[in-house]
Amino acid sequence: MTTTTRAAAVLFDLDGILVDSEPVWYAVEGGLVERLGGEWGRQHQAKCIGGTVDATCRYIIELTGTDWTVDEVRAEVMAGMVSHYTTDLPVLAGAVELIDAVRARGVPTGLVSSSYRVLVDAALTRLGHDRFDVAVAGDEVSQGKPNPEPYLTACARLGVPPSSCVVVEDAANGVLSAEAAGCTVVAVPSVAPIDPTPTRCVVVAMTDIDPDWLLGLPPGTA
Repeated sequence: MTTTTRAAAVLFDLDGILVDSEPVWYAVEGGLVERLGGEWGRQHQAKCIGGTVDATCRYIIELTGTDWTVDEVRAEVMAGMVSHYTTDLPVLAGAVELIDAVRARGVPTGLVSSSYRVLVDAALTRLGHDRFDVAVAGDEVSQGKPNPEPYLTACARLGVPPSSCVVVEDAANGVLSAEAAGCTVVAVPSVAPIDPTPTRCVVVAMTDIDPDWLLGLPPGTA
């Protein structure tokens, strides 16, 4: 049976969807918090997942009471993350295969991340720049997730309406961002749970996503 392709593009988050980065973020952020005299637990990380880097930096400053600036905290976090990404990028099972399957069916793909361009480029060096038609980084938009701007930007660069795009996200902020933009969302929760809704499907892992099913999702009926 031939599957009718409805999606004009598929947009992927980076952290927690393509790359198992949360353990890396946890180690880097936790190490910095400890250096600043604080404690970092899973409950702290959960509050930051899917948000902007600067929001996480402000949270670290508030948590530790440090007199470091956001710029100083960001520089330390970025340096630690780039070091990890360039030596051993933890790609999630099924991620590359799904991207390649979507592209093999003639559908454009995009990367929409809250991570800064330096991290996105470090990841793309390992994932392959040619696997994406567009990549939007967190420091290239004025308002990050959960604001819809990141996904609206990706759709505009691709020249496709958001209502015809399917987004694969792992975090609540990313889901809210994509849904506010008007995209159909498939959630693959990484650290914090995400509830399914009549218009949002939740799956356990990237390996559970069939590319034909993904591309055949009608707008707003995931």
